[in-house]
Amino acid sequence: MKNQLLLFIFLSIWKISAQDKMITKSGQIIFEASVPSFEEVKAKTESVSCILNTKTGEIASLALQKSFRFKIALMEEHYNENYVESDKYPKATFKGKIENFDLTKIDKSGKTYSINGILEMHGKNKQINIRATIKKAEGGLEIKSDFVVNTDDFNIEIPSVVSKKVSKKVNVSFNFLLK
Repeated sequence: MKNQLLLFIFLSIWKISAQDKMITKSGQIIFEASVPSFEEVKAKTESVSCILNTKTGEIASLALQKSFRFKIALMEEHYNENYVESDKYPKATFKGKIENFDLTKIDKSGKTYSINGILEMHGKNKQINIRATIKKAEGGLEIKSDFVVNTDDFNIEIPSVVSKKVSKKVNVSFNFLLK
């Protein structure tokens, strides 16, 4: 009887703490560093992991650099070998907190929040603040954002040969459906 009671208490606590977290392993990130009049420099991944603590508003995500796909295979090769050096720096991570997050105030129309945290990429950390729209979606929460990252902040060098064809200001957008 005592063992059954302990098991029940353990399972109840585990279930409560599991309800405080929402996750995805199929988040989407698209980035673009295109310059007008030149070939599109754009990539996409749909295998980003993200976890949200619904009680505290803490959020973390991880994207593997080699999961980004370009239209042109040579761009993908240059991206991984020369720019982000994905063998040496295989992932990009973000850890932060959604300001004034309150799960009970989120509806299907959405609400804009400020998210502060640390973006780590190419071995460098950068404090960032982004705006994101969070809304209830079928089976969970949808979080979307668009922001700009500067390659200089992460010591990502753009060779002079292509410096007129690739922007140092990279437009990043993400879309996560957390369940």
